[in-house]
Amino acid sequence: MLDYVKTILLKVSFSKMLFEKELRKALRHILPADFSDFKAWCYEQFARLHWTVMNRIFAQHTPAA
Repeated sequence: MLDYVKTILLKVSFSKMLFEKELRKALRHILPADFSDFKAWCYEQFARLHWTVMNRIFAQHTPAA
């Protein structure tokens, strides 16, 4: 699942609105154990384009234990 959501985010990164929507969906589907790696990957890949979107969404999201 993690590879799938990464692929989707790469494909929609051209649009702030789509990126935000898909990032929110991704956070509902990834395993809590994958959260920190996923978050680091997102910042590595998209910090230039979507820094503020990621800060807002990751601040709102608390991974389930």
